[in-house]
Amino acid sequence: MGSNLENTQAQMRKGVLEFCILSVISEEEVYPSDIIGKMKDSKLIVVEGTLYPLLTRLKNAGLLSYNWVESQSGPPRKYYKLTPLGLEFLKELRKTWNELVEAVNNTANQNLEK
Repeated sequence: MGSNLENTQAQMRKGVLEFCILSVISEEEVYPSDIIGKMKDSKLIVVEGTLYPLLTRLKNAGLLSYNWVESQSGPPRKYYKLTPLGLEFLKELRKTWNELVEAVNNTANQNLEK
């Protein structure tokens, strides 16, 4: 059961992380460390080693774009924002998430009532 469970948990976590990251970026242009900070505030721990490949994948899928912004303290920084496609994608994800939560709650509640 161990590896199957871990694999399922990893898949669920990956989907939820992607959804949360897109939600954070939808609010404003953000620098990766801002994303990490906001995720920590929400008790979702994400590390740079997980975040950067995810950002690259989302950018390659056309959901994100970025700007280079000059920094007073070091090299220019990459700030990410959602593309119009990314906004649509996030809207659909929100809808799917809400439907899923409702379905899971309904199923769990039915089982409790038995």
